[in-house]
Amino acid sequence: MWLFGFSPTKPRNLWIIGAILLVILLTIILKKWAIYLEAQAYKCSMEKAKRNCENYLQISNLCCTGVIRTYALEELKVATRDFRIRIGVGATSFVYLAELGDGRFGAVKRVMEERGGSKKMFLDEVSVLLRISHPNLVGLMGFCLEKGEQLLLLEYVPNKSLFDRMHTFRGQSEGILSWSNRLNIALDIARALDYLHSQADPPIIHRDVKSSNILLIDNDHAKLADFGLCKLGYNDRYGSQSPTIVKGSFGYVDTNYLKTGHVSSKSDVYSFGVLLLELITGLRSMQDSTTLAEWTEEARKNDSIEVLVGLLDPKLNGDVNVEQLRVLMEVANSALLENSEARPDMRDIVDRILECMELHQLQSELPV
Repeated sequence: MWLFGFSPTKPRNLWIIGAILLVILLTIILKKWAIYLEAQAYKCSMEKAKRNCENYLQISNLCCTGVIRTYALEELKVATRDFRIRIGVGATSFVYLAELGDGRFGAVKRVMEERGGSKKMFLDEVSVLLRISHPNLVGLMGFCLEKGEQLLLLEYVPNKSLFDRMHTFRGQSEGILSWSNRLNIALDIARALDYLHSQADPPIIHRDVKSSNILLIDNDHAKLADFGLCKLGYNDRYGSQSPTIVKGSFGYVDTNYLKTGHVSSKSDVYSFGVLLLELITGLRSMQDSTTLAEWTEEARKNDSIEVLVGLLDPKLNGDVNVEQLRVLMEVANSALLENSEARPDMRDIVDRILECMELHQLQSELPV
């Protein structure tokens, strides 16, 4: 008997026949595996396209019902005077002042591909903004997706960011934020995060809580802005079920998230803890190469009120309620715990801040 021109009666030929059959078998397996991988890649790309399409359809449907308006590119170019007055800079965008012609102003966020912005990120941000409504969150007024431009028309908040007010010469020239101002701002942002975590449907993790994303309505009230890094609809209480690419701003990013890649609502709680330290100390989130959380760790964990007072922003001139300072530092310490599950929820933080504000009010009303 002959097979492929070889006689199977010879041992050497049996080895050659076996090798040929093995090569044929491996070729069939590899071909099937390549087809499977190609099918999986196609399925993944189709799922991504479907998600983008669903986002776009949802946006389109809401525009048709009048919930949100689409703007022509030319309209927004006129409103911004061809993107002339820049009022903000984001990681992937520039923000411009827009005059809407009816006495109202808006802020046009121009997402730019050359700065790392993508259509998916743009549609995701619009999708988040459509789902939220809260007095301490910047609202969406409309959008434009035309001729390669990706533009969001957002509510205009006139008094710049908390970062500008606290850390720039121009901001500080407008006056120092008092202790009462800082407490009110902290409460507003705590309420905004509590809404995102426990009332928005699905829940939302902001992932970029920082002073430059907090816009001041006035000295006492603020709104949280920039939803470009938000994560929508996490499934379990404490985090995503699989690691994600770490997003956020160094100095504010949750240390546990940095180590594991698991993001959760408690990651926003950590960032809020850094924000509290910023409000208390008047310092930026980074001190050279050291984070503010690390830089203050020894002193902020000290039980001595004198040590805590030593951390205060010197621009306050000691004009602070020491009991409120102690409570705020306790909240910051609990928010900055390494074990994310041990950190409080934002609802607990809102309650703590409210309690210390109300207690101070009661004390001030007591007869001397």
